[in-house]
Amino acid sequence: MELVEAILKRRSVRRFTDYRVTDDEIEQLLEAARWAPSWSNTQAWEFIVIRERQVIEKIAATYAKSNPATKCTQAASVVIVGCAKTGVSGAYEGKNVTIFSDWFMFDLGIAVQNLCLRAHDLGLGTVIVGLLDHRALKEALSVPEGYEAVAVIPVGRPAVPDRQGPPRKNIIDFTHLNKFGEKYVRS
Repeated sequence: MELVEAILKRRSVRRFTDYRVTDDEIEQLLEAARWAPSWSNTQAWEFIVIRERQVIEKIAATYAKSNPATKCTQAASVVIVGCAKTGVSGAYEGKNVTIFSDWFMFDLGIAVQNLCLRAHDLGLGTVIVGLLDHRALKEALSVPEGYEAVAVIPVGRPAVPDRQGPPRKNIIDFTHLNKFGEKYVRS
């Protein structure tokens, strides 16, 4: 699959078949995440791979009641939780050097996007879940201090065919030239 095709066609998938994601496929997803760029190459991400049904149920129990990803998480044969070490991304020698103290979110986001694009390339579906009680998730997975449990990614074979994604803004609607407020127009 070409990169542009993967970017344009990957969708959040919330219904899976009973297909069991293989260990080889999981390793390919993690390999894609491993190659993501990060602040000063800190690679501050950590991933927890969960196959055990009881643990998956504990994870789903941390979701907000209105979270539409609850059922697909419970149905997934594997769930991957993206965590990040705090205090290294966006910092030098333990001191923040940017006003954005949560720079790990950016680095982890790139790694998770790589993982999701590779999943799509393999014919698998994913959804990135963040509407949850992060403290309860951290506790349920024994994530130590100095790390945050940020995102849950259920993985499975999509139970629905590919579909058209939601409409997107036009480039001119979110792009500025030289300063904010001056619309970018192709010359």
